[in-house]
Amino acid sequence: MAKKFINYAHRGASTYCPENTMLSFYTGIYMGANGIETDVQMTKDGVLVLYHDDTLGRILGIEGSIKDYTYEELRAHNVKNGVLTDKIPTLDDFLAHFSIYDITFAIELKVEGIEREVRDMIYKHGVEDKVVVTSFILDAVRSMRAVAPELKTGYLCSLYRKTEGAPEVKSADEIIAELLALGVSELCPKGSDVTKERVDAWHAMGFNVRAWGISNTDVMKAVYDAGVDGMTVNFPDKLTEYSSEKG
Repeated sequence: MAKKFINYAHRGASTYCPENTMLSFYTGIYMGANGIETDVQMTKDGVLVLYHDDTLGRILGIEGSIKDYTYEELRAHNVKNGVLTDKIPTLDDFLAHFSIYDITFAIELKVEGIEREVRDMIYKHGVEDKVVVTSFILDAVRSMRAVAPELKTGYLCSLYRKTEGAPEVKSADEIIAELLALGVSELCPKGSDVTKERVDAWHAMGFNVRAWGISNTDVMKAVYDAGVDGMTVNFPDKLTEYSSEKG
């Protein structure tokens, strides 16, 4: 039986809604996504919240980072997208609302040192069988493998094009060998790195393949046609339409 393709709403339906908010996640589901991708950090008072950036300026318009504020202090500010606004949610509330759905969760660790807390929250809401914990930080993936080897993990990477600002200097073959040794089950290449030949090779190695960095519908279509198992998109409605057309 063929694997079920996962259309991950990236930070929710973030083209249309304030990213990483309940409004964005619900909109993604409404648009046909059968997966949600989100980012986790920890506040000053130890609350796991869903937020992507290292700093708060782009999203909240204030200085500092998530770790500099308590959760209640962050809730005083709005996440915006055009005229739409919402609040930063906790991982706890997010899973409480969405664990009832038949969807897959891609939870990205944006910082190190929260692996145990994220693991505990996953088990609290009983989503351990439908979650993959990912990160661009290989040490965070390694730590999650250590504290919860039974959970699926994935590594986000740019194998053939260096990501701006990234310190990674290892070759694609070295990265893949390390992931195999760690028991990482999902390889998450940048969309521009994806070809059918590469996807076939990664599948032969045993990886589930989920692409990220899908900048437009042309990239989306090419990545889908290459045979990936899923991808994260800001516009899940367009991926729903295309995947339906392709049958």
